[in-house]
Amino acid sequence: MLLLASNSPRRRQLLAEAGFQFEIVAPRGAEKFDVDLTLRELTAWNAFRKGLEIARRRPNDIVLAADTLVAIEGEIIGKPRNLSDARKILRRLSGRTHEVCSSVFICDLARARSTSFCEISRVHFHRLTNRKIDNYFLKVDPLDKAGAYAAQGHGREIIARITGSFTNVVGLPMEKTTAALHGFGIVPNDSRLAPVSRRDRARVSPTSGRSRGTTR
Repeated sequence: MLLLASNSPRRRQLLAEAGFQFEIVAPRGAEKFDVDLTLRELTAWNAFRKGLEIARRRPNDIVLAADTLVAIEGEIIGKPRNLSDARKILRRLSGRTHEVCSSVFICDLARARSTSFCEISRVHFHRLTNRKIDNYFLKVDPLDKAGAYAAQGHGREIIARITGSFTNVVGLPMEKTTAALHGFGIVPNDSRLAPVSRRDRARVSPTSGRSRGTTR
C-alpha cells in the first residue's frame, strides 16, 4: 500500500490524477523552518522527517513524503502568517523570478529501502498591482501555500512563465515521482496515465539501507 504522508490537497490531487491508489496518513510534527539551511537542505529535511514518522508507524507500507518551499535571491519564503504577510510576499515576487524547490522522500522501512530527490523550477511573475493582488486573494486562499500563491487554477493571472516542472510548482514533481515509485513496484492503475522512461527509472532508483539524493 502506498501512503501519502501529507495533508496537502494539491499533492493528493496530483497522485489521484496520475492514477495511483494511496492512503493519506498525515504526519503530526511541525515543519522545520531554519534560515541557516539552504532551500534543498530544508525541504529534504522536512520530507525525510515527515516520511520517517509515518514509516515508523506503518513499516510494512511504502511511504511518500514531500516538502515544497519558495526562495528568491537565496532567501527562503514559507507560508504567510496572515493576509497582510501574503500581500508583502506577492509584492516582493512581482515582476521577478524565484525558485520553487520540492524534495521527495520514499521509504520502504520493512525492506530497508529508500530514495530521495529534489526538483527546482523557476517561476517568473507578472508585475502585480495592489488591486491585482487583492483580486487574486478573492479567488485563492494564500495562507496554506508556500510563497502565498498556487500555480494551478488562477495561477496564470500572476505567473508569466515557468521554467521546469509545472507539477513541482504545484507541490509534487510527478515526472520524477512516478519514476521513483516504479522502482518500489508502485504503478498507476492505468500505466498510460504516467509513462516512465528507462532513463528516469535509473535516475531515481531506490537504494538499500540508505538514501541517495538526486538533483535536477
